Amino acid sequence: MTIKTIEELKALSHDCSACLDAKFTGADGKRHVVLCGGTGCLSSNSAEILAEFQKQIADRKLEDKVTVNQVGCFGFCSQGPFVKIYPEDTLYRMVKIEDVTEIMDKDIVGGEIVDRLLYVDPTTAQKVKKQEDITFYKKQVRIALHGCGSINPENLNESIGAGAFQGLARALGMDRQAVIDEMLASGLRGRGGAGFPTGRKWQFAYNQPAGEKYVICNGDEGDPGAFMDRSILEGNPLAVIEGMMIAGYAIGAQNGYFYVRAEYPIAVKRLRLAIQQAEEIGLIGDNILGTDFSFRVHIRLGAGAFVCGEETALLNSIEGQRGMPRPRPPFPAVKGLWQKPSIVNNVETLACVPYILREGAAKFAVNGTEKSKGTKVFALGGKVNNVGLVEVPMGTTLRELIYEIGGGIPNGKKFKAIQTGGPSGGCLTEADLDAQIDFDNLVARGSMMGSGGAIVMDEDNCMVDVAKFYMEFICDESCGKCSPCRIGTKRMLETLTKITEGKATLEDLDRLEELAANVKSNSLCALGQTAPNPILSTLKAFRNEYIAHIVDKKCPAHVCKSLMQYEIDKDKCIGCGLCERQCPVGAIVKTDYTPAGHKLPSREINTEKCIKCGLCMASCRIKAISKK
Repeated sequence: MTIKTIEELKALSHDCSACLDAKFTGADGKRHVVLCGGTGCLSSNSAEILAEFQKQIADRKLEDKVTVNQVGCFGFCSQGPFVKIYPEDTLYRMVKIEDVTEIMDKDIVGGEIVDRLLYVDPTTAQKVKKQEDITFYKKQVRIALHGCGSINPENLNESIGAGAFQGLARALGMDRQAVIDEMLASGLRGRGGAGFPTGRKWQFAYNQPAGEKYVICNGDEGDPGAFMDRSILEGNPLAVIEGMMIAGYAIGAQNGYFYVRAEYPIAVKRLRLAIQQAEEIGLIGDNILGTDFSFRVHIRLGAGAFVCGEETALLNSIEGQRGMPRPRPPFPAVKGLWQKPSIVNNVETLACVPYILREGAAKFAVNGTEKSKGTKVFALGGKVNNVGLVEVPMGTTLRELIYEIGGGIPNGKKFKAIQTGGPSGGCLTEADLDAQIDFDNLVARGSMMGSGGAIVMDEDNCMVDVAKFYMEFICDESCGKCSPCRIGTKRMLETLTKITEGKATLEDLDRLEELAANVKSNSLCALGQTAPNPILSTLKAFRNEYIAHIVDKKCPAHVCKSLMQYEIDKDKCIGCGLCERQCPVGAIVKTDYTPAGHKLPSREINTEKCIKCGLCMASCRIKAISKK
């Protein structure tokens, strides 16, 4: 089958949509079992659970009554693996292989819900049957994540049934400038970090003389704790491909390149399959949908260099050169890939494009703030109850993100900070919890949106150690092209190490702050320019912790090993000796002291021998060991 006209695409879309609706509503008379096929759930045996469902369906001869397949990421990663059953829309969480038989017996055959596998609302203690009724999902609006968790990303018909290529079909009936005007009207800004207006970037490339031009999708997601782009590519790769093709039509390009890190094998596999399937029916290739628009899609794998997330370093890498940034100007829209006009958009940005063309710019702009329209996908992690992938309207507050969607801080701990924007961002504190999330607001508060990483920290986190962690990462990832970044990040890391070891002076702190400002203002690319952000933001909000490390030689959070000791409460210790047996270096010994009411002498720690591994504290059942 080849789709040669827009009318044929509409007819196929109508048929596929009807099939998809029948699956969701039960109009086809079948039960449909779907499992999360994202990387997180696959690492927790989702594929094996799928195989067990297939086996039991075959053994029970239910193939004509029950189907089973995988979909993209459900988002609620801390509760996976997920199994959803249509048409009832029942959602089971934390499913194990051994649970399959019970689901088959009770639900699929008996029509009875397996209560113990339902999500339990922590505030009401009520079991929740449907995904839409779980607090984690209630404030989310899925635009970039459209189709993720509901369609099979390896089934072209399900993607088309969910609206794939409808945006492209509309764009091909418009003037190229009109497509760009639609993007400008939507207010979409680049979701990769800087937040540059997408329509303006396209306009710059369109304004260049006709000739070879390129569209590049930046899938080199390198921030620690970030998995937004990976999940979109795994859950609905055709949406990103369509976004790339719309961009190609708008600027007059005939070739697009996906640059995806090789550490994302599932995303790459599904992306390759989606390209192949679209080519087979003529939706990628020559004279698409009977027009004069031709477009081909290529994939290049990145080797994991964080700096290749910077667009000019990425272009160098595609060309086979070392991934190092280029001086700008000229910008890629003028001289990009192989010195031809090119636009570089990240995965999430391109995933929003089909929605804008399909539904209209005005509908996209309903969500968001005055200067930041639409939604934003965040990888919410760290010290928060509900870890996962969330897409919320711009303007949502940090408090809503952390406490309502994220479910608050575990174990009754106190919120301390949230790092947004990864290594390039900064720490926001309790004073910022009611701040609206948008590009300009976060920058004004000393952080940034970035690609969407959001790491929550509680009272047990040392902010000096957090700054050191990010600086270690940045030092490793600096390409070394410019001296401020190559040398400056190394010197900043050395100073942070001195502080965490209790060897620094207040003069070192002054030099650190001065050096951070110089690196920020003199580095060649955004990696170096934003490298000092974790230091500057923690200095602004938690200078007292730096002072405590330097002056008092203490780590208030008891994290920095050089400034920390373990201590046994002799009156509380019952002398069981469990800690002594766990200690790998023999640093725990008996004392001559037996507490009143106890029969065995207590233990004490030889601080000279202690390596501060924490095994003693973890093994003590009566909590007689503490940090100080």
